[in-house]
Amino acid sequence: MDTEASSLTSPAPLRPRALATEAVHAGRDDLASLGLHAAPIDLSTTYPSYDSRGEAERIDAFAATGARPDGPPVYARLDNPTTARFETALARLEGTESAVAFASGMAALTAVLLARASMGLRHVVAVRPLYGCSDHLLGAGLLGTEVTWTDPAGIADAIRPDTGLVMVETPANPTLAEIDIRAVAHSCGSVPLLVDNTFATPVLQRPVEHGARVVLHSATKYLGGHGDVMGGVVACDEEFAAKLRQVRFATGGVLHPLAGYLLLRGLSTLSVRVRAASASAAELTRRLSADPRIARVHYPKLGGAMVSFEVYGDPHRVIAGVGLITPAVSLGSVDTLIQHPASISHRIVDEGDRQASGVGDRLLRMSVGLEDVEDLWADLCQALSDGSAVSARPARAGRPAGLESHPAGL
Repeated sequence: MDTEASSLTSPAPLRPRALATEAVHAGRDDLASLGLHAAPIDLSTTYPSYDSRGEAERIDAFAATGARPDGPPVYARLDNPTTARFETALARLEGTESAVAFASGMAALTAVLLARASMGLRHVVAVRPLYGCSDHLLGAGLLGTEVTWTDPAGIADAIRPDTGLVMVETPANPTLAEIDIRAVAHSCGSVPLLVDNTFATPVLQRPVEHGARVVLHSATKYLGGHGDVMGGVVACDEEFAAKLRQVRFATGGVLHPLAGYLLLRGLSTLSVRVRAASASAAELTRRLSADPRIARVHYPKLGGAMVSFEVYGDPHRVIAGVGLITPAVSLGSVDTLIQHPASISHRIVDEGDRQASGVGDRLLRMSVGLEDVEDLWADLCQALSDGSAVSARPARAGRPAGLESHPAGL
């Protein structure tokens, strides 16, 4: 049994390593000394101990501090060696002291909100658009939180004495709108800034380098990368990580160790996958921008594998017309996915709020995968023909059509 990993603290390398190298080796640095090549999977839910007094002391210490117990694991809801490896690796990639993994991205966000609320800080300042379920969790008050929605310029004025968090998502889901993290962090003052980094991943940006204090991922997406694992993770300093572990223990939103193993494995190819898919996304953006069936294309300056576009025709017929591309929710898989946010991912958001944040009824969101770009374009082109009402708007010479009102361009 790999009990050593339950308190995995393999030291950072003596010299900085490139992110692609860290993605392969972080969380696995001790394997050679254990005589292993692949990371082991520990599926135990409980662990034997003949020292009940010592066990009680370790549980008391966790209750007081939230730090990982020294020695072998106690119970799977408190800690797991395989999950600990993934947490160590993700923290290294995001450049934070610690990371805490959960059963889903929404479980991770819930833990953050509960941790801040436990300190009497129930007010959240947030910028739309966010992922639809994040928007709903904040706005519905299900956790006793109160939210003030604002644009980035209004963050400083929206902060109150009981504000526990400022939350942004950049690039945003699904419009891919970008926010200047450094400027927003400055506006936050002493209030922690949480950045949902799901779309960008640490391959394209590391929010803590620009002043964010908490980084959220739906690990289900790019970190796993193959559409076969669900999880969430928060990267932060150790002080806040300790509070998150206590919330996780109390609420039970734990990541299953098999999921932890798959996420750790997914990280090893993260850099390669994101860069390859991003290249295809940029090319598809170029072609969509020149297509008269497309009203507008959204693609961030940062780059990435996500493309959103508004069609002149019926978006539902486009969804029904794809063959190679998968019409499904979620994103970040090796295959290309397309969905209609107004019908699915953002259906739960009030229609007025959704429209005001740019999530219109003709918007489609596409997560570009690893297929050949020519095959993807052929499939998308056919689907657009099936659902199109071709615009008579001529493309401007020297400027791709569809990007006139979107400064990000390519």
